[in-house]
Amino acid sequence: MHGRGGKVPRHAGEDCLAPWRPYLGSMPLNLTKIAFGAKSYADLESWYANRRQPQVNTRYRPTRWEECIGGSLYWIHEHNIVARSTITGFTQQDNGRWFIELEPALVPVRPLPKRAHQGWRYLTDAKAPRDLAEGEEVGDIIPGKVATKLQRLGLI
Repeated sequence: MHGRGGKVPRHAGEDCLAPWRPYLGSMPLNLTKIAFGAKSYADLESWYANRRQPQVNTRYRPTRWEECIGGSLYWIHEHNIVARSTITGFTQQDNGRWFIELEPALVPVRPLPKRAHQGWRYLTDAKAPRDLAEGEEVGDIIPGKVATKLQRLGLI
């Protein structure tokens, strides 16, 4: 037995949160991903230009993929989360890899320092940056290393 009387999952197919799902609410889970290859925010925007349904190619489907549908993929550029797109689904390719299917809208968000990582990571709504309001501008984005130091000091 474990903690609150629940059974600890012993194999990958078991959902360790199953007993608590009714109490967790229905907030979708988000993912973060490095905008690898984007030299600027404009490059990231160009990935979405004239595409009906952008897709991100990934080797593995996230374990909690069902919770991510309806959530967002947050893009990291220069050590900051800078934009997001809503996740609409996951599709397996013939070669075993996966597509993360996205809405064609790239929504700018208030920059939030985020360290680089491989693949994708989960991000809860509570920790996700807010969308920029219509007409709101960020100004210059603080370089990642400076933003990280300021965040550690509690200044941003």
